[in-house]
Amino acid sequence: MNVTAVESSTLATIAYDRTRELLQLEFSSHAIYQYWGVPTSVHEARLHAPSKGHYFNRAIRGRFLYSRICDGPGAEAEQDLAVERRG
Repeated sequence: MNVTAVESSTLATIAYDRTRELLQLEFSSHAIYQYWGVPTSVHEARLHAPSKGHYFNRAIRGRFLYSRICDGPGAEAEQDLAVERRG
């Protein structure tokens, strides 16, 4: 996965694995989440969205299974599977 830094008040970095349809987002808080089953079209639209945070809230949050893999500075890594599913 290639990690891309983005200009956003919500997100710090974005990474995507096309083969696994795995999206990894690092938020400004340094918390890192992975989202599964994210189509390439959703990933590419997010990259080109004028507001990365707004696009995340509209098209990704609450629509894909995800796992928090890091809470940010000073927190231990986790592998919690969320129960959110595609709507």
